[in-house]
Formats: sequence, C-alpha cells, structure tokens
Amino acid sequence: MPTSPSDLPGPGAPAAAGRPDAAPADLAVVGAGPAGLAAAVTAARLGLRVTLLDAGERPGGQFYRHPAPQLGAERPEALHHGWAAFAARERALRAHTASGRVTYLPGHHVWTVVRRDAPQDTAPAGAARRAPAAWVLHAVAGPEERAVAVPARAVLLATGSYERQLPFPGWTLPGVVGAGGAQAMLKAGLVLPGRRVVVAGSGPLLLAVAGSLASAGARVPAVVEAAAYTGYAPALPALLRNPAKLAEGAVYGGALLRHGVRLLTRHAVTEAHGTDRVEAVTVARLDADWRPLPGTARRIPCDAVAVGHGLVPQLELATGLGCATRRAADGTAALDLDALQRTSVPGIWSAGETGGIAGAEPALVEGEIAAHAVAGRPVPAALVRRRARLRAFADAMGRVHRPGEGWTGWLRDDTDVCRCEEVPAGRIREAVSDLGARDARTAKLLTRAGMGWCQGRMCGPAVAALAGEEQAPDRRPLSCPVPLRLLAGLPPADG
Repeated sequence: MPTSPSDLPGPGAPAAAGRPDAAPADLAVVGAGPAGLAAAVTAARLGLRVTLLDAGERPGGQFYRHPAPQLGAERPEALHHGWAAFAARERALRAHTASGRVTYLPGHHVWTVVRRDAPQDTAPAGAARRAPAAWVLHAVAGPEERAVAVPARAVLLATGSYERQLPFPGWTLPGVVGAGGAQAMLKAGLVLPGRRVVVAGSGPLLLAVAGSLASAGARVPAVVEAAAYTGYAPALPALLRNPAKLAEGAVYGGALLRHGVRLLTRHAVTEAHGTDRVEAVTVARLDADWRPLPGTARRIPCDAVAVGHGLVPQLELATGLGCATRRAADGTAALDLDALQRTSVPGIWSAGETGGIAGAEPALVEGEIAAHAVAGRPVPAALVRRRARLRAFADAMGRVHRPGEGWTGWLRDDTDVCRCEEVPAGRIREAVSDLGARDARTAKLLTRAGMGWCQGRMCGPAVAALAGEEQAPDRRPLSCPVPLRLLAGLPPADG
C-alpha cells in the first residue's frame, strides 16, 4: 500500500514537465518541507496549477522525515511532533496529484532559477500579474542525473535550512554527529548514533533530540546547552502569547526528567576524546560571551555526541536571483520578505526557514500566506495574526541562543575548522594576524578554508568568526553539484 504521493505513479511524471517549452505552471514550489507542502496544496486548492520540486524522495522535508516503507515502521508518528498537520497536507497532496492539479517531482535538485520574458496577459489573476517575467527552474533528477527544466509564472522558494556547526577539538572523531543528523538517523533509519549519547550545542532542537534518543533506548547523560534559559525573561510577552510553545517545552522537560537526563545550561563541549571513535567529552562552564571558564572542565564518558548550534537558512537559489537579505535575531542571514512573503525580486516568493529560523509551525502558516498572495486572494487575518505571534517567539528564541563571540576560545590552533580541506584554526588565525586578512573571503583565499566539497556550508560560520565578521549570505552560481554535460546543454539564454 502506498504511504506517500511519491509512491504513486500518475500525472506527476517528470517527462511531462521536463521541457522549458512545456506549458508553464502557475506556481513552481521548490522544497516539499512544511512550508513548501503547505504552499503547494493551498495554491492548488485556490485554483492554481502547481509544480512541486523536491530533492527528497518523499514529502515532509527534514522535519517530517519518516522511515522508508521497507523498514516496516508501524507508528512513524511516534517520533514526530505535529504529525497530524503533516498527514493532512500529505493527503491533500495525494489528492491534488491524482487530479493533475499538482505535478509532484520528488528526487529533483533545483540548481538554478533563471528569468524568462513572458507575455503579461498569460499571467494568472492577482499577484502574478504584477510579475514582469516568467521563470525556468533547472534541476538534476534521479540517479542518472537527468536534466529537467520547469517553466513557471511564479516561484516560491521553500528551501529550508541546514545545521550550524561550531568546531571544537576532536569534532572530527567518528561518533560525533550533528544534532539534526542524529534525529534524521532515528526518524529515517530507526537507528541510534550510539548507546550513550551526549547532546550539546544551543537551541530548542537539543531538547527534542535528547527526548527522542532517550525514548528510543539511548542513555543520555547530559544535554549541554551553551545559552542560559534566563535569557527568555525579557521576552515574557512573546512567551505568554504562545502558550502552546510553553507546553511543548514542558513536555520536553518532562521527558528529560523521566529518563534522568541532566540539563547543563551555559556549558559547552569543548573537546571530544578518543582514538578510533569518541570515548568521552570535556564539558566546561561558559561566561556570558561563551568563553570557557578556567577550572570548570570535567569529563563525561560517552560513545557518541550529537551537537548543533542552531540552523542556517539555505539561500543559494534566492541570493542567486538577487533577493535581498537581512540579519536575523540569531545572527544568520535570512531573506527580507514583505507581509505577503514576497522577496525583493518580483515574481519570487519564499516561506519558512529562508525568512529566518522559526520551526515547522510558522513554516506551515507562511506557506499558506504565500499561496494566497500568489493566487491574488486576500490573506485570512487569522493567518497573519498567527504568523506574527509565532515569529515573535522565534525572534526571542534566536536572541537567546545566538552564539556568543567568545566561543572561539575553545579552539586550539591544531583544531581542524575546515574538514574538507583540513585547515586548522591556527592557519586561519595566522592569515588574520600576520597576512592581513580582514574578512572570511580573504581568509579563504589565503588558507583554502571553505574551498572543499561542502563549499563552506559546514565551516563558514567558524571561518567568519575567526576573521572577525558575521557570516555573509551564501552567493553561489549553482546551488548543488551539476554535471558539466548539463551546463553545456543549456540554451544560450540560460547559460
């Protein structure tokens, strides 16, 4: 029995939508996570013809990642918060796909979006008329890396985010995984990263990860949170307007109590120890700027560390189009969006984490708001109020968990910062102190930090911090690796 639209054959066949001369969709949505999924099904309900492209094989994104059918999970919802919201939209996607209203293209990596001139009178009613141009989305599809081009009159980017990692000595040891990665291992593969797992970093994701790991049978000796929860005190009005968030926090806190997990606030893992894999971590108390305090270090035995310091909006497609950005409360670069989720580029909308890290619930709301705007329909006032309330909470959360400037104090000179090119912190410090580097780009040119496979997605925040600046928005001509034969096959106007 199929459990996802991606399991179904039907009108969403890629060949029908793989040519730039095909009939354009009214709206192309990039990303089938909470924001993209909500936008696609809402826009279809409002009468638009939608093409939904996603790099994953099943809808839901990273947040609603669930086990493959062959694993035989009987209750995948047990590992999720807010599963009902996803399940309702997945059913709607299935219905719209069957009716031909939505063309769903899983396994499609969109690597660029280019502008094409379009007759104004072919635009759909409402907001799309304001768009002066149509678009072509270029994607790489399937294991054979087939070229796919999707024309559309409007585009909604719901590309989500990736984890922010701050390095520490020993972070390259086997057994050290991202906090989100540990969650993905459990949700998608039904496996644990270890039997005794320290969860560390900063942000509410840590509580969810620790609770999931403990419920699945791992021993979690401690959650090591670098921020202090007293930082939420100035945001009391935003907290009181979001009682469901407070209740969610209480649920996570209760889970930690039930499983005997210690919560160490204003502490950080400053070193991982081991030979073939991690065997223990050093945990130290931090000052208000995240500098380790001398004499506070202690070791905690473990065989895995799940570590994450928040999330970073994934903006490559948007910045490649020239969309304006802003500095979010958590210090990351996010898209500058108006009340209708429009970017600064006419015809390009965005929703979810690209507008600032906030979680799945605001992403669902913003996807629906963007769909109404693209369809030229009035946005329900209830959605606007809900977004404002949830965004206020997210901004408070971002300010509390924003990394302090002193975290680089736990980096030794021999600690690899760029894992791809094996560039240690000392070499970057030398580029700054002796060679005159005053920004991350110059440090990169002098040391090769950020020039490897991940192109700085992993080490970018650390290199920027060592160079004495905030991380700049990603600006890349291609958002993912693309075979040269696909680039060579582009028409001149798209090349």
